[in-house]
Amino acid sequence: MTTQTVAGQDTRTASELPQLVDPSSVAPRDARALSKVFFDQLAVLEEGTPEFQYARNTLIEMNMSLVRFAAARFRSRGPEEMEDIVQVGMIGLIKAIDRFELSREVEFTSFAVPYIVGEIKRFFRDTSWAVHVPRRLQEARVQLARATEELRSRLGRTPTVKELSELMCLSEDEVIEARLAANGYNSASLDAAINSSEDGETALQDFLGTEDTALELVEDFHALAPMIAELPERDRLILHLRFVEEMTQAQIGERLGVSQMHVSRLLSRTLKRLREGMLTTQ
Repeated sequence: MTTQTVAGQDTRTASELPQLVDPSSVAPRDARALSKVFFDQLAVLEEGTPEFQYARNTLIEMNMSLVRFAAARFRSRGPEEMEDIVQVGMIGLIKAIDRFELSREVEFTSFAVPYIVGEIKRFFRDTSWAVHVPRRLQEARVQLARATEELRSRLGRTPTVKELSELMCLSEDEVIEARLAANGYNSASLDAAINSSEDGETALQDFLGTEDTALELVEDFHALAPMIAELPERDRLILHLRFVEEMTQAQIGERLGVSQMHVSRLLSRTLKRLREGMLTTQ
């Protein structure tokens, strides 16, 4: 078996990467382990070579389940739009693969899902109303635009709310509501260029937003997952019922055939065990 020395480490040559007939059929759990192998080789392979393309394409196909997982939350959009959502999600997956580094010491799944969801949301932003408004207000927006243009041409100035309400046969409150709803049709791109006398051209996103503290929880979730997997089946079920299905302790007790007090004790014991485990890993 031949090896190459890269940055002081022994790595397998590209020809020794696992040859997968159908990467998309690899189970998610196996894909996590195999992805580390392929990312390790992708970092040392020369971009554009057949070996590089094989590693990259295999990573994409192996992790398609992440796209289906992320797209599932938008299932209410309907089967026709779901196909577009999955295609857009694949773009996010590819971006995540191209930007991921093993040195981040975070699971690829935790890194990729925000990219996939972000790409899907960007798709909705670019193809639909920036803010969802009722159908009646969407129709009122069109009527408002026509009435405003007609009165502006006739009066030679911007019409008042009262003048618009008379022409549209709507109350003044409804005209004001339609105006506010119209603001939800367009939104400024975070990538929009803004001229700055000091720094030249910068993007709008540089002036907006704050740090997302939820991102700090990614590593905590990653550390917590194996601890939950080691819990007895009943304890895992109680956690699922309480924090995923958001059932009350009384409902859980009825589901399991035990008292609410017993559920409370079991839940407290489990949370204490997880808390202590998290403290020891820090």
